[in-house]
Amino acid sequence: MLYAAKEDLLNDIKGIIDIQKDGTVSITNMEALRNKAIDKIVYNAVFNSDNNLKDISRWLIRAASNALGNASSSIQSLYDAMGRREYKGFTVPAINIRGLTYDVARAVFRAAKKNNATAIIFEIARSEIGYTSQRPVEYTTAVLAAAIREGHEGPVFIQGDHFQINLKKYQANKEAELTTVRNLIKEAIDGGFYNIDIDTSTLVDLSKPNLTEQQRLNFEYASELTAYIRSLEPKGITISVGGEIGEVGKKNSTIEELRAFMDGYNKTLKTKGNGLKGISKISIQTGTSHGGVVLPDGTIADVKLDFGTLKTLSNAAKDEYGMSGAVQHGASTLPSDAFGKFPETDTAEVHLATEFQNMVYDNSIFPADFKKEIYELLKEKCRDEWKEGQTEEQFIYKTRKMGFGPFKQKFWDLPENIRGKIGQDLEDKFDFLFKKLNIVNSKEIIKKTIQPVKVELPTPQGL
Repeated sequence: MLYAAKEDLLNDIKGIIDIQKDGTVSITNMEALRNKAIDKIVYNAVFNSDNNLKDISRWLIRAASNALGNASSSIQSLYDAMGRREYKGFTVPAINIRGLTYDVARAVFRAAKKNNATAIIFEIARSEIGYTSQRPVEYTTAVLAAAIREGHEGPVFIQGDHFQINLKKYQANKEAELTTVRNLIKEAIDGGFYNIDIDTSTLVDLSKPNLTEQQRLNFEYASELTAYIRSLEPKGITISVGGEIGEVGKKNSTIEELRAFMDGYNKTLKTKGNGLKGISKISIQTGTSHGGVVLPDGTIADVKLDFGTLKTLSNAAKDEYGMSGAVQHGASTLPSDAFGKFPETDTAEVHLATEFQNMVYDNSIFPADFKKEIYELLKEKCRDEWKEGQTEEQFIYKTRKMGFGPFKQKFWDLPENIRGKIGQDLEDKFDFLFKKLNIVNSKEIIKKTIQPVKVELPTPQGL
């Protein structure tokens, strides 16, 4: 599957992708691209040890996506319209993919096609970028390749999730931590992420005497990072930026906290530049936790999500601040009957991750020897994560997400029948979620609200 030389790659795409002198490409044989070439190109974009071949493969996929109308795009104009209440009654799913990224994204696109749905976000968090060994440009490449493979029509929304200021690192060295976050933002935008969720809620200090002071560092740094994002935007693109008022897993958010954050944020943003666009959505806490609460036997405890708070804050975000609404994190492990309530409560966006990871590891066809190999490594390398009183089942459940990085290629190299079964099960799950979240036929809404912008990509060395 790996190319040994540039000439091998170029010979493979001859008669399929035509590279123009101005750096654009045209697709001359779509069927051959989808059914023959793209699998090999994306594999090289992720795993080729020759950085030039890797860069050419990534460039080809992103350039082909532009040519096909699958450009990586911002969802901002849809969220603006939702803030004006021109569209309602659906919730946009934001899907985190930790492993088997190409295959999982393909399952998403297949389910989307069944439902005529394109109001879907693919995302990866700062922490996930680290432990899954997926830098932003690689993630973008894999998702766009999946769009090509499945014949997706329309823009693709890729998001940086929880681009977070780590509290401990901030306290140890404030400038170093802020520089790390800024560098990640720039890398993500360069890599095709045109939706970014800033998470400075880690700096909320509940010991302060009033809500404004409790939220001050949160809204000041959120506005500073918003201005930084605006300074890096490609021509013609307004990046959708999200903010957060309550750290997931902590106490539930209140409408007073929302107003304290937003009033402070808007006031501070005005000092950063004239007419800067603010955030398009606000993440709140309503009773969930990332990955769910794990019981001693490894199962997940029932979650009582406060839909009343979610509805109140989402409506306030729309009516008082013109945003698309509130965002719910940590929702993938909720009971099935809960998902239909998100559209009912005007939730703008819901973030889903852990359940898809679980469906990979716990699939009946997943090789037992491979799973054992992963778990043994985790017990050795993540020993410090094993908290006192935790059962082995609880430890494994909490840490197995970290197996995707060290075994990334081995996941991708699983036999086709295994990846196919996992992909089909995930496709069925996505199909269920898209119906529950009521994004069926959202393709028509996206056509009306989003005008994809083809960002000019620097041509790799050798082309």
